[in-house]
Amino acid sequence: MKRKVLVTGGLGFIGSHTVVCLNEAGYEPVIIDNLNNSRLEVLDALETLVGYRPTFEQIDVLDSEKLNALIQREGVEAVIHFAAHKAVGESVEKPLMYYRNNVCGLIFLLEVLKANGLNNLVFSSSCTVYGEPKEIPVREGTETQPAASPYGATKQMGEVILRDNSWCNVQCLRYFNPVGAHESALIGELPLGVPNNLIPFLTQTVAGIRKQLTVYGGDYDTADGTCIRDYIHVMDLAEAHVASIDRLFAKANGTITHYGKEGVLGFDNSTDNFEIFNIGTGNGFSVLEVIHAFERVNGEKIPHVIGDRRAGDVVAVWADTKKVNEVLGWKAKRDLDTMMRDAWNWQKRC
Repeated sequence: MKRKVLVTGGLGFIGSHTVVCLNEAGYEPVIIDNLNNSRLEVLDALETLVGYRPTFEQIDVLDSEKLNALIQREGVEAVIHFAAHKAVGESVEKPLMYYRNNVCGLIFLLEVLKANGLNNLVFSSSCTVYGEPKEIPVREGTETQPAASPYGATKQMGEVILRDNSWCNVQCLRYFNPVGAHESALIGELPLGVPNNLIPFLTQTVAGIRKQLTVYGGDYDTADGTCIRDYIHVMDLAEAHVASIDRLFAKANGTITHYGKEGVLGFDNSTDNFEIFNIGTGNGFSVLEVIHAFERVNGEKIPHVIGDRRAGDVVAVWADTKKVNEVLGWKAKRDLDTMMRDAWNWQKRC
């Protein structure tokens, strides 16, 4: 029988793509989602992509009773935890909502896992834990700075909680900026309401849904004055989660006993039960470079203006990926052009 992996937030952007990759790798995904920022129609698309209708229940991770019943009924062996609010700007405006959902949701989930003797977890963390980094590219051992937003603070808190609960075997994935869509254009990023992230706002602007794109800040200390990020294709990111699940089961079977050699990978604060990996491409692109790449690849002009800086944004951050390349055996395969083409193909289908 296939091993079952619970995917919280599994109808969301990253979660839905990970469901596809889990199925391709021979696992059976079990999905929960509260549909706060996702659509039930995604389940229909997943059925088309994987050839069957994945198990799904509309459950909030704050609902311990329903979560506990599902885990016992399905015989789940590992969890990938995506269910969280994720927008930097929104978190500045609504910090209490972010702390309740992201921090309390993780605590409630851990309580249910511990009660059921389930200790394999992949945690959706973020490069925002580094704050405004003192070195670029950032390594897993780069000193974290005070979070620039409540969203980043919730991810820092999540990591502390998981590190303190040493009974749980955790793969902590600090990923950078996921964009793009499945090559079929059947699933992609479709936030409810006004998008908070660059690419969906960009594609909706080109599609005529939004009047124009505002670039937040044109006076940063970068070559063109706009912020720099490490953009990663969502399918590459999904595949990294599968590699982490593989590693958790290998460790449980005694095949792997330690995360790596300090002398080879450089010091970070991973332990045997709490492993940290940067998930990015190792390349940084400015907002204007992304806009120009989209225009070049898709032959579409993007109406945009330079606006004021946005609270919570750091100037520049991209990943050192040596550790994840060597330890997980994972490496990003899709370039920026592919990200922009797939994002636009998805938008045109919406």
